Amino acid sequence: MNILVVCTGNTCRSAMAEALLRSALQPMGNVRVTSAGTGAWDGAPASEGAYLVALERGLDLSGHRARMLNREIVASADLILTMSRHHAARVADLGGAGRVHLLGEFAGRAGALAEVSDPFGGDLDEYRETYEELAELAAGVAARLTAEHTGDQR
Repeated sequence: MNILVVCTGNTCRSAMAEALLRSALQPMGNVRVTSAGTGAWDGAPASEGAYLVALERGLDLSGHRARMLNREIVASADLILTMSRHHAARVADLGGAGRVHLLGEFAGRAGALAEVSDPFGGDLDEYRETYEELAELAAGVAARLTAEHTGDQR
């Protein structure tokens, strides 16, 4: 299964979520997690805040490089998880309708709680809050996918 995580710049939320999901889904095996941004600068590193907060928690984002979302990236994904509704709309415009979900909704949240706010430009505490939210959502995604994979649909 190929999972794509999408945000705007692909330097904060989706970079952290990619690493968190990769770790959470490792026990499933045969799952590939990548990320991209609707307004990314190709090749940009993770933002300093995302890098530092992830490092505090044992994840290394030093090798992360941003990618601009395009039709080819969308076409290669089986499941696409976005941070907000406008990201989901862009994915749908690029041919991803039917495979795109808000990360929060896929993990079990509803309404306004399904969107993950952007910490870009904020202080480290904002990045920490976003990281903790993404860690919780990654665990929810892992639980759902594991249940679906094993047929246990509680």
